[in-house]
Amino acid sequence: MKRALALLPPLLTLALILGIWAAFTGPTGLPSYLLPSPSLVGAALWSGLVTEGTDWPHLAFTLTATLVGYVIGSIGAVLVGALVAESRLFERFVYPYIIAIQAMPKVALAPLILVWFGFGLASKVVLVALICFFPLLVNTITGIRGADREMIEMARSFSRSGWFVFVHVKLPAAAPAIMAGLQIGIVLALIGAVVGEFVSSDRGVGYVIGSATVNMNVAVMFAGVLELAAAGMAGSTLVRWLHRRIVFWEGRPSHPSAES
Repeated sequence: MKRALALLPPLLTLALILGIWAAFTGPTGLPSYLLPSPSLVGAALWSGLVTEGTDWPHLAFTLTATLVGYVIGSIGAVLVGALVAESRLFERFVYPYIIAIQAMPKVALAPLILVWFGFGLASKVVLVALICFFPLLVNTITGIRGADREMIEMARSFSRSGWFVFVHVKLPAAAPAIMAGLQIGIVLALIGAVVGEFVSSDRGVGYVIGSATVNMNVAVMFAGVLELAAAGMAGSTLVRWLHRRIVFWEGRPSHPSAES
């Protein structure tokens, strides 16, 4: 019952948006080549996902590039972030170049990535990995370096190794920041995949939207955008669920309240 009630406010908001949308696209409203009606967009979604099913291969291509690039970029970000946070020598030699690559617009790198890795799935995976790498890298470094110094000193006073301190003290302290970076990265990963498809691709939801732009089929464009929005919401919801399961102590009181 609580979950059903929690869904009520967003459903009411959706109904309001659809009502305003339908009013603006009625017989006396905006023409369909500028803003298609909800029924036209729904028909495009139904055709692409149910009747003809032509959208599924493109959606699978986009999601594959997103997930593979996201996993690679996230693992690399956590590893490099841990090295930077733990080794000042590594930071001095490598971190300036990481910042330089981060400062480059990834859209400008997309043509080079296409030349190096081809026009297939690999180039999209590389672009996604680059885009979601840096937010998680910064969060990992900040989280590890923000670990409680008293806890670290206490562990060292018991002659615990540096590896023990990292795994049992620093990494749990950094877990909230890392999970926050993962939540940012999952949305950026989807953006990276679509940008790569816009630049050059013969598959993917970005390719479908680009092809519909050439034909001025605005309903198909809206359908593609809604599919991407649904995929992004699903990915963000999954990462938030993992956040609650992994960082289960977050939000709990550090000391039990005194009973009256």
